[in-house]
Amino acid sequence: MAAFSFLQGCGYTSNYLYTPPSGNRLPLPDGPVVQASLTVTATSSGTIPPRFMGLSYEKTAMTYSYFHESNQHLIALFRRLGDGVLRIGGASVDQVMWTPDATGTHLQVTPVEIKALAVFLQETGWLCLYGVNFAASTPAQAAEEVAYVVSVLGSNLLGIEIGNEPDEYGIPGNFFAGDWTFGDYLARWNMFRSAILQSAPNVAITGPATAGGNHITTWTLPFAQATTAAEITLLTQHYYRDYYASGGSPTAAFLISPDSQLTGELTMLNAGAQQLGIPYRISECNSFDDGGVPGVSNSYASSLWVIDFLFDVALGGGTGVNMHGGGRSPGYTPIADDDGGVVEVRPEYYGLLLFALAGPGTLLETQLAAGTVGATAYAVRTASGGLNLVVVNKDAVQNLTLTIATNQNIQSATLQTMTSASLAATSGVTIQGATVNPDGSFFPTATGTLTPAGTQTTCFIPALTAALISIT
Repeated sequence: MAAFSFLQGCGYTSNYLYTPPSGNRLPLPDGPVVQASLTVTATSSGTIPPRFMGLSYEKTAMTYSYFHESNQHLIALFRRLGDGVLRIGGASVDQVMWTPDATGTHLQVTPVEIKALAVFLQETGWLCLYGVNFAASTPAQAAEEVAYVVSVLGSNLLGIEIGNEPDEYGIPGNFFAGDWTFGDYLARWNMFRSAILQSAPNVAITGPATAGGNHITTWTLPFAQATTAAEITLLTQHYYRDYYASGGSPTAAFLISPDSQLTGELTMLNAGAQQLGIPYRISECNSFDDGGVPGVSNSYASSLWVIDFLFDVALGGGTGVNMHGGGRSPGYTPIADDDGGVVEVRPEYYGLLLFALAGPGTLLETQLAAGTVGATAYAVRTASGGLNLVVVNKDAVQNLTLTIATNQNIQSATLQTMTSASLAATSGVTIQGATVNPDGSFFPTATGTLTPAGTQTTCFIPALTAALISIT
């Protein structure tokens, strides 16, 4: 498939059928070839800021030394995604207790685990959004833990998250069942915040880490309105493409379809963050909730979906995302692990990697005309003045011959592609023909070279392929 990047000027026809040039040994692509055009304007539509990339893990991952300097494979996989943010939280954050003397048999985090996390962050160059127990702890315990975290993590600490999805407290089987309101939450949160600031006066505090959906208007935005920029430094929210546990639509086709719900939620979040005068981040997210859907959340569909998701958040004003994961169940996780070690790199990781290769930078408005082909396109102007284009062809049958028009002369252009055998494939995803190994090593083939013609160039993007076109 990577070889198709060389087809410009050497044999494709201008109709809907691909004809290989004479003597060309490339295989015929399945399905029709559709002519398409992509125009990149000079108009800014947003930014991908530094450290937009992020991963999220349950706090229990700290209890089995996963984030440890000895875990060199995980360190390498983090580094490959560039500078990012590790979020420690999830539902288990309200089950893990801070225990400074390492006594007892309960789930606990001690100074040993926090010191190990500090070294892990230094090795990766990542920052940490650190969650503390809000439901089963006390303000004094949280304050003591935060004081220690601040002293050990230092400049690698992005902020403190108090609790996890407090909008879900009060439901049967959860904390404070049957007796929990937003007013109760806000009063308790302020108690924790006050205690934390007494022990660590300069620490950054974030919130509210709510579950999302219709709770944005009843929890997240009221929380933003009830606090000030002096009280929190980052507004946080969670998002899942659909709620499988409550009867969603767990199919690959649904996963990669346009997500109007996300667009609406981002609009509300951006408005609330601007009113507060602080940034916002999707601090926990993935495809389907409750661990994901086997065969979908761990399939190539997640590779394609996550690219659109990341760009949508950036276009919606978000300053970053933290893809939730961990473990080796057949649901969602970019990196599968077991017993503290990396098992494999899952398809979703490849989408994260392709996105990381494109940014950060200024997003430019694009105009894509691709007929009935389900495709999306994004443009990133880098700090050096280069232009990185990401085109995602999600169509299972139709291929694209794409003519790209930019707003300035093209000196050179290269192309990399992410491909897989099928949308349902749970392995075999590649970028430039290479897989990312569990130890973080990655050996892609040379990028394809496109032929510039003034302000234009042309490339071939097969069905079910995401492409990164880098232009100078």
